[in-house]
Amino acid sequence: MFRTAALALGLFASTAALANGPAPVRPPETDLVALGRYLVKTSGCNDCHTPGYAPSAGAVPEAQWLTGDAVGLQGPWGTTYPSNLRQQFQQMSEAQWLQRARQPMRPPMPWFALRDMADTDLKAIYAYVRAAGPAGQAAPAYAPPGVAVRTPVVAFPSPPPAGKP
Repeated sequence: MFRTAALALGLFASTAALANGPAPVRPPETDLVALGRYLVKTSGCNDCHTPGYAPSAGAVPEAQWLTGDAVGLQGPWGTTYPSNLRQQFQQMSEAQWLQRARQPMRPPMPWFALRDMADTDLKAIYAYVRAAGPAGQAAPAYAPPGVAVRTPVVAFPSPPPAGKP
């Protein structure tokens, strides 16, 4: 019985691994654009900044990557929209990007993950986004708490009070 279960589990795991394909290989630091593409794809940037990326399991053409989204992310902070990085990066120098990446941003942007990235990785992301060129429209503007928006939103619940589970 145990042997059959172990064989079945092994077969399932190997089939699942084949279905997902080989794991992506991190490009060398000498190819900043390729490394930036890899980081954008594996670090979750597309999950929010590319319309439909997460719901489609990444089945969005690369030409649409990082063009922002009109679906708001709403919580106690108000309503934020994933910005169009393709437009933003065209207006920003690499030095400005490095400075911005180290500053706090509104939720749910995981700015602390950017803050902790190596400069080489941030420069690679910059190189990739700049090379991709401008595309898409600007995302809607931030709406403070209590201000109604006309776009669809993903609602984040308020966290529990401090000290309570």
